[in-house]
Amino acid sequence: MVIKFKYLFAVGIFTAFGLEVSGQSTGAEVTFLESGSQNPISGVAVTDDSGTSWYSDASGVARITGLTQNQTFKTYHHFYQAKKISLDPGDSLIITMDPKVQNLREVVVTGYDSERPLMDQAAPVHLLTEWDFNRFNETSLVPVFNTLPGIRFEERAPASFRISIRGSSLRAPFGVRNVKVYWNDIPFTGPEGTTTLNLLDFSNVSRAEVIKGPAGSIFGAGTGGVINLSATIPSGNKATVEGLAGSFGLRRYRAQVTQDIENGAISAGFVMQQSEGYRDHSQSDRRVFHLSAEMDQGWQTHILVSDLQYQIPGALTETQRAENPQQARPGSIDQNSSIHQRALYWAIGKDHKINSKWSNKTALYVTTGDFDHPFILDYKKEVYGGLGGRTRFIYDGTIGGLTTKWTGGAEYQYQRTAAQNFGNVMGQADTLRFSDDLKNLQFFFFTQAEINLSPTWILTGGLSRNYLRYDIDRTADAGPGNPARLVRDFDPVWIPRVALLKKITPNTSWHGSVSWGFSPPTLDEVRTNEGSINIVLMPEQGTSFETGIRSSIWDGKIFADITAFYFRLDETITSFTNDQGVVLFRNAGSTDQPGIEAMLTYRIISNPGAFLHLLQVRQSYTGHFFRFNEYDQRGNDFSGNQLTGVAPHTLVHTVDANIKGGYYANLTWQFTDKIPLNDANTVYQESYQLVNLRMGKRWSVKGKWDGEIFFGVDNLLDEDYSLGNDLNAFFDRFFQPAPGRNYYGGIKVGLNY
Repeated sequence: MVIKFKYLFAVGIFTAFGLEVSGQSTGAEVTFLESGSQNPISGVAVTDDSGTSWYSDASGVARITGLTQNQTFKTYHHFYQAKKISLDPGDSLIITMDPKVQNLREVVVTGYDSERPLMDQAAPVHLLTEWDFNRFNETSLVPVFNTLPGIRFEERAPASFRISIRGSSLRAPFGVRNVKVYWNDIPFTGPEGTTTLNLLDFSNVSRAEVIKGPAGSIFGAGTGGVINLSATIPSGNKATVEGLAGSFGLRRYRAQVTQDIENGAISAGFVMQQSEGYRDHSQSDRRVFHLSAEMDQGWQTHILVSDLQYQIPGALTETQRAENPQQARPGSIDQNSSIHQRALYWAIGKDHKINSKWSNKTALYVTTGDFDHPFILDYKKEVYGGLGGRTRFIYDGTIGGLTTKWTGGAEYQYQRTAAQNFGNVMGQADTLRFSDDLKNLQFFFFTQAEINLSPTWILTGGLSRNYLRYDIDRTADAGPGNPARLVRDFDPVWIPRVALLKKITPNTSWHGSVSWGFSPPTLDEVRTNEGSINIVLMPEQGTSFETGIRSSIWDGKIFADITAFYFRLDETITSFTNDQGVVLFRNAGSTDQPGIEAMLTYRIISNPGAFLHLLQVRQSYTGHFFRFNEYDQRGNDFSGNQLTGVAPHTLVHTVDANIKGGYYANLTWQFTDKIPLNDANTVYQESYQLVNLRMGKRWSVKGKWDGEIFFGVDNLLDEDYSLGNDLNAFFDRFFQPAPGRNYYGGIKVGLNY
């Protein structure tokens, strides 16, 4: 609650309507203003525990009657973040409301564990809030992340994700690699180097921060970047149900209950999402249970149980795509090419303030799961269990007379997997080919200091030391080799980063940085499906140079974020397919990766009292001019070619409008340039334009019930494209056709109790 005393006389301390016969007031007045603009907000519901509600008028004033001492209320508005307030008889207060579309200048982000306003971050950091996630169909994270510059999020088949940040998906024929992912402060990327991001449902994420480029100085090995995901617990006691239906048999049902407890809250939800799929043999079925609790003294816990099944239609040749883009690759149906994953995550964490200057944040987790994967060429089964955690100590004070924030800590992960590979006969596991006992260990410690050299200069220096071990114990081998054990310890490496920020004005800042990146091959790149173990595959390593500027003008209505970078990557890992169709990996010399990324946000209208509450436009541009520098493979010199899987230009425009009565519309237009699909640059994915539209209405009934009804269209222009292709594919099977124009609609109903 924010009280602004200069408005006290405007709203009055006592009113005639709030006087009892005895002369004592039992009423209060609350004026609601938008933070930043200070415009009055009409239609704010102020609700007591019994469900009785009062509403603010055109002047932003709500007159509450029949008050008792220290009575609590909840506030609600379609386009502003909810609050809890406490009132006494006779109060006259000013309450500022934060829009769900936040002023980027004022947003505080974690970044490199610094927790500073975005304007003070000496790093390429982007933030996605609940507002951004609710602009689309709420069934996939893909379109949300693709609004950000420098990021390409792909979905080759329903629930089959790939992500590249300032790079290529060359290393990821499937799955998420070379991008470190955290969920509620726990490492969600396994110690073997892959991230099963598809185990998370859309509802398990309400906020995301993306750090682009090497971030190993504080987050460990990796050159792509870091994604920090979090799920927040809604305030108040509330039960919510929602349903969605769409094209190609899309169905989604969700129920969630949130309950305040003493000094905390608990939330539990279940989601079921199913789809028949656009292509033959592309059904998917995800069921997720998630429980979160926030407790006294900074304790929190999260439990995630996920069960995911999806079919893999496979890639097509250009001829097959032209004949029928909905067909599956020959053999996919007969062999039941598909994946079934089940997993359990349990995490517990604590934020502990030791004293006025020292604090600690620690999160621990355990996980277990199984992976069942019949494919055209084989059948893979895995059962795994793991544990790990991250801890960091923070000092926020002065050293040598300079304001300093120091962070130091460690991260540890261990996972053991029983992995077996069989022959595949009509979708059933056949003869055992090989069996491995896999142990993966990753550990690193880190330190970082942020020093305010002056009121306008901030210097950051970070360093980590990384250890990684793969232990592959082949207990059975039906091939020509004998069972053997291979232990690969990667040489420990130091990963440094230095950054400098200059506050040019209170609303403009410049930042520059130099960071080194180290990315070892993942276990799936070392141990391949046909049974070979590639012990000669070397880690990628490189140096990134970056400069950028952020500026906010016209009282935050316009916000610009522009970054230029150059990344030189050595020992680049690329994929290729052998004559049997098995994906293998090799080092491809070096790549030069210069680029420019820009985002401009313009809030044209922000007036809660007008018919058009909000009109905002945003443009983001990505220019990635990546090329192989030295790349000679099997007598083919690809030096100078475009980096495979990277679009040189990507442009995204979004328009958001909020209208009186709870109506809204969200429009997104994305242009993606031609993408080379092989190292020789002889096959391309043609450029395409995607247009997505969502419209709806949100409402509230006396603060007791709230709801939303919405509908939308994806791929409005009915473009022929692939949202993720197979790179360097054998037999020219490059293309994974994405759905044409498709529709969806849904409803949400919530009860505040």
